[in-house]
Amino acid sequence: MQEKDTTISFSEQEQIRREKLAEIIDSGNSPYTITKFNKNADSADIIDNYDKYEGQKVLVAGRMMSRRIMGKASFAHVQDGSGLIQLYVKRDEIGTENYQIFKNYDLGDILGIEGTVFKTKTQEVSIHVQSIVLLSKCLKPLPEKYHGLQNTDLRYRQRYLDMIVNPEVKDTFIKRGKILSAMRNFLDSRGFLEVDTPILHTLETGAAARPFETHHNTLDIPMYLRIETELYLKRLIVGGIEKVYEIGRIFRNEGMSRYHNPEFTSIELYQAYVDYNEMMRITEELYQYVALEVLGTTDIEYMGETIHLKAPWPRVTMAGIVKEKSGVDYFDWKSDEEARETLRKLNIKTEKTDTKGHCLEKLFDEYVEDSLIQPIFIMDYPVEISPLAKRKADNPELTERFEFFICKNEGGNAFSELNDPIDQRKRFEEQVKVRHLLGDKNSKVDEDFLNALEYGMPPTGGLGIGVDRMIMLLTNSESIRDVLLFPTMKPLD
Repeated sequence: MQEKDTTISFSEQEQIRREKLAEIIDSGNSPYTITKFNKNADSADIIDNYDKYEGQKVLVAGRMMSRRIMGKASFAHVQDGSGLIQLYVKRDEIGTENYQIFKNYDLGDILGIEGTVFKTKTQEVSIHVQSIVLLSKCLKPLPEKYHGLQNTDLRYRQRYLDMIVNPEVKDTFIKRGKILSAMRNFLDSRGFLEVDTPILHTLETGAAARPFETHHNTLDIPMYLRIETELYLKRLIVGGIEKVYEIGRIFRNEGMSRYHNPEFTSIELYQAYVDYNEMMRITEELYQYVALEVLGTTDIEYMGETIHLKAPWPRVTMAGIVKEKSGVDYFDWKSDEEARETLRKLNIKTEKTDTKGHCLEKLFDEYVEDSLIQPIFIMDYPVEISPLAKRKADNPELTERFEFFICKNEGGNAFSELNDPIDQRKRFEEQVKVRHLLGDKNSKVDEDFLNALEYGMPPTGGLGIGVDRMIMLLTNSESIRDVLLFPTMKPLD
């Protein structure tokens, strides 16, 4: 069999850049021997505070993004972590040899610059260059200036290139960091403690989602990447931490879409001695606080819609809004079969295991969800689809649970947490039974969590929010991949 040719082939531009690098190294000026550059200013600070910097000598560093050679003088722009600033490079100032070296640099090269700050005749803040040093060679040509990097698949695969040529992308991730910081500030100031819980679990338990399975070689046991942080955080409530939260990665081996990635970030928080009404207050105040901190307003634009995040948000029951939108009254159903028959008449697919509660959820998905643009709390979910929520005292078929929706999408989920270990065991066993019927034979009851509940968990409110969806909303991003630095992608080979 003929061996596969693994020789790397370069484009003409790549080959030229490599030849330039070889010449630089041969001349004894390899950029890769430089270990630091003592930059003392950023482009944005220089531009925003020109009066402070005018006439001052500065050291800046960044990637050359444009250049205009005009005989004995040239203009260029370098991009650092804060933005772009113009360079004015004059042959008589830096010397003929150094000017020729500068002319031989390529777009994308990372440069260290020393010079004085001034304004050009067109009043553009610039740096009059006195010396330039090459800090790193760009061996691949950047995308063409005026069209940028528009291939979304390539943008997600090569986020580093995306951020170089599309500055607004970097701004999104700067905002992401600020959003996470603001969430922490909000909760920390209210006495919540941030913790870390295990990512690797020994049981396939928790939410109704398929986990990623792996194997622990030393223990010789299967393990599962977590699909929630809930059960460990509740253990801490049992242990006496009355306000607790975790911001962390969650992993679900399910479909991918505009709103779904196999790994994503969630925040879950729990507070003892409160119910789901307090979780609603925390939710709307959290969104309001973060929006004001990061964007300076609670009226934001998302995909052409103006969204009003100011608290309070409307509260409606699931059964009530389903009746309003579809005309079907959950409380008229006398049996699960009657509920399934109603859905069949409406051409909505059902499973043999569907109960009245499951049917109500399917009606909600069909008739309600797409109408929910402004923030709203949907309350009082059926017990069959809420295995960890406390039953309502006046109607045990329903639970003290809500989800909130913004722009047609669920943003989070919350309960008055079930703290009855006997009821919890029954619900876990029923959930496992259904999952076994549907082919998931690995699902098990979490006996240690039930053991913890038997020591007594106080009345507790719990809330989970999809952080990536929140960031999508606050950065006006259309896809979850736009707010994940490195989203999951199918390998090209």
